[in-house]
Amino acid sequence: MGAILQDVGGYYLAHEAGWLAGVSGDRIGQWARRGYIKSSVSSKVPRIYSYQDVAEAMVVHELLDRGVPLQKIKRAITILRSDYGDWPLTHAPIVTAETHLTTGRVGAALALERHEGDLTDLGRDPLQGVLEVGDLRRIADHLRRGGWVVRHLPNLRYIEVDPDRISGRPAVKGTRVPAELVAHLARTQDGRQTLKRDYDISAKQMVDAQWWWEAVEDFAAAA
Repeated sequence: MGAILQDVGGYYLAHEAGWLAGVSGDRIGQWARRGYIKSSVSSKVPRIYSYQDVAEAMVVHELLDRGVPLQKIKRAITILRSDYGDWPLTHAPIVTAETHLTTGRVGAALALERHEGDLTDLGRDPLQGVLEVGDLRRIADHLRRGGWVVRHLPNLRYIEVDPDRISGRPAVKGTRVPAELVAHLARTQDGRQTLKRDYDISAKQMVDAQWWWEAVEDFAAAA
């Protein structure tokens, strides 16, 4: 697949990275401490994550949803990092493959596709049947449009995440107004009037910001 996500800007605390990756801030912190993702802006407390770190977290989330255990993800990262740097999951040509374990159960393995049809097993189980990993272009598109919640709200049109704008905070598209602020102000009539008068935010933009924020809160509550 090659590298799809090239942006390395952005400045996110753990809970903000979690908003975009579809997990809790605590989970982001756990993944960073255990080496599944980096906090490449700062590894000191509090850890600070870049846009690319968030993209890696989204791929970890995707792999978990596809049934790949964390220990196999960690093994793949350890093998790949020397060749693909701090963000191997979004830069290496990884695929998933079904594998029959010794127990007879069907699980999921990871492989590195060095050449077309030539796989290097990143786990310890024999590979059977190759499936493409979670489409990095789709993940990149979702991140730019608001993160993990976009797969549940595919019709969002007015949210964007630009690592070079307001430190990568989700904003109303084409503005520097944070989506979180819009969602909060849009809850009241006075707030909606303020958004329209002072920020030139339309009713449709307010609705998208509210939908986005409600979905983010739901993910955080469920994590």
